[in-house]
Amino acid sequence: MHQKKHRITITDIAKKLNVSTSTVSRALTEHGDVKAETKAKIIAFAKEMDYQPDPFAVQLRKKTSKTIGVIIPKIENRFFSKALSGMQEYANEHGFNLLISQSEESVLQEKKNLENMLKNQVAGLITSISLETNEFSHFEKVLNSETPIVFFDRVSESLLSSKVIIDDYEASYKAVVHLLEQGCRNIAHITGPQSLLNNRSRHEGYKNALIQYNIPYNEDLVIELPSYEAINVPAILENLLKVKNRLDGIFAMNDLVAIEIIHHLKKKGYSIPEDIAIVGFNNETISQFIDPPLTTVESPAWELGRKSCEILIQHINKEDYPIQSEVIKSKLVIRESSMRG
Repeated sequence: MHQKKHRITITDIAKKLNVSTSTVSRALTEHGDVKAETKAKIIAFAKEMDYQPDPFAVQLRKKTSKTIGVIIPKIENRFFSKALSGMQEYANEHGFNLLISQSEESVLQEKKNLENMLKNQVAGLITSISLETNEFSHFEKVLNSETPIVFFDRVSESLLSSKVIIDDYEASYKAVVHLLEQGCRNIAHITGPQSLLNNRSRHEGYKNALIQYNIPYNEDLVIELPSYEAINVPAILENLLKVKNRLDGIFAMNDLVAIEIIHHLKKKGYSIPEDIAIVGFNNETISQFIDPPLTTVESPAWELGRKSCEILIQHINKEDYPIQSEVIKSKLVIRESSMRG
């Protein structure tokens, strides 16, 4: 049985020649300004690879929509709802509407949402990938149609597309260094799925903070959770409290997990932060009102949303707008849950 031949796309050409997909498109369609040398190189390579335009892409290229498609994992997640607020504000200021859908952490639903966006002829897409997404051909098809995509928070490293993220490595590093400065030496890290780049970056920040303080890395103190749902905090704590060297610090994946940890530790008779210091992530509103108030990383979700929308509208309005990679800084909000001084 013969294997089906891969259809050469403008993304393939762009990767091979190290140029943007929009440059390839303009060179092949006699549209816009491309340097003669670059244009000749693109045309020659396309001819050599027997490139054929995708009729679906040509049809989509003609749209003049003022609608931006947004696909996020979960609207009820406060991080994503804050990001949506930032997108909405910028879109309103510039005469665009948002068409919002959620993947529910399912790659199948993500693909359905994407198809629906294309049927509605959106001018561009902003998305944060689902937990199940580990290949990106559905997004590549959209990019081949010259519909721009901006990824935010959870991004694809492999696609030629703009990205807006926070510095997860630095955020994690600062959180763990803070615990170390408070005298903690056996610090657990409760992390999300390592399939996502932001979780991998936080794990690296955790490890390198330990190295900086000559603390051996102990894999028994790292709990990787398979999802953000139905987290069994009592079972996690039971395992961590059995570790040979006495647990004295925890850096949690988010504030809600951190708050539940505080609740269960207090029930067991532990004093926070004297026995175990706790740091969360996201700075949820409730974090300042619990006892003790929670130290946490302020994740700039609103700024991420606004910047994502700003970059996407630039892509929509300017065909030659270059691919952007924006990194937005977070800050550590120090409260009583970690202050052992």
